Amino acid sequence: MIEGFFKTDLGKKRWRRFYSRKSAFFSLVAFLVMVVMTITAPMIANSKPIYMSYQGKSYFPVLLNHHPREFGLDNVFVMNYKVLDLSDGDFAIWPPIRWNPFEANSTVASYPSPPTSQNLMGTDESGRDVFARILYGFKYSISYAFLVWIVSLFIGIFFGGIMGYFGGKVDMVGQRFVEVFSTIPTFFLLLILISIFTPNMILLVTISSVFGWVPISYYIRGEFLKNRKKEFVEAAKSLGARNSTIIFKHILPNSLVPVITFAPFVISNNVISLSMLDYLGFGLPVPTPSWGELLAQAQKHFTIAWWLAVYPAGALFSTLTLLNLVGEGVRDAMDPNMN
Repeated sequence: MIEGFFKTDLGKKRWRRFYSRKSAFFSLVAFLVMVVMTITAPMIANSKPIYMSYQGKSYFPVLLNHHPREFGLDNVFVMNYKVLDLSDGDFAIWPPIRWNPFEANSTVASYPSPPTSQNLMGTDESGRDVFARILYGFKYSISYAFLVWIVSLFIGIFFGGIMGYFGGKVDMVGQRFVEVFSTIPTFFLLLILISIFTPNMILLVTISSVFGWVPISYYIRGEFLKNRKKEFVEAAKSLGARNSTIIFKHILPNSLVPVITFAPFVISNNVISLSMLDYLGFGLPVPTPSWGELLAQAQKHFTIAWWLAVYPAGALFSTLTLLNLVGEGVRDAMDPNMN
């Protein structure tokens, strides 16, 4: 579908508009680089070597778990590659940051410790590397944001499409149902539900999506009400096309412009939501890497640990700025009034 979109004249025109807005294009590139970095985080920050040659054998500790017995260690259960003695001919290729997000630096006197050559962004109150936790934490933030957007999108398209296509009593009853959902204080209800159940990624995405589809349904409903009377829809009906064919093949592809336009802004709002939940202690379970959890630590140690506030806040600010710039570019590209 995406490939076909860029092959159409309209798709090519929209891409040229987006590309011409350099701030949006380079923001998209920077954002994709951040996504690639967090996906490949084990290659960037890890307490295991990427590759190791030991006694003539090759090992890939980042990708595979090796038992200590493979290295002649019988009295340990968890392999610590940092203390493994390498003889002549042995070598290891380490990630740039030799810390995983759960490992404490036992060589510093007290926690949280300031930035050093060992911990470029310092450590948190448990001695864990801040850079590693920011890098890994982005994966959870962006995964949550995209999943909530996708699930909300499907639910919003389903309800909005049905109301807009059939109209009449279906639309009237559906709108009353949507109005009830729109009056619910979503964030406070989210806190209550999370306090009752043990929070995890699936639960957070599910609860957030259940209440996040309402704005999407408004746009889809409006587009369906507008497009259902168009000539191409009337022609499809006259040829005996089924309602499902008309909805998914004819109306829906022509009704997604508002949803696509606001997608970057919705995703950025979801990133903020997870950071807020983690900051308040209602988000992902400890010790999951989290930007909000680092900011909560910064509040506890605001007089002695400036790095706990500056670096996570900088990462959050950069992500939201990039997404908003991309959103502005998408909005201009999708605007039918622009040349």
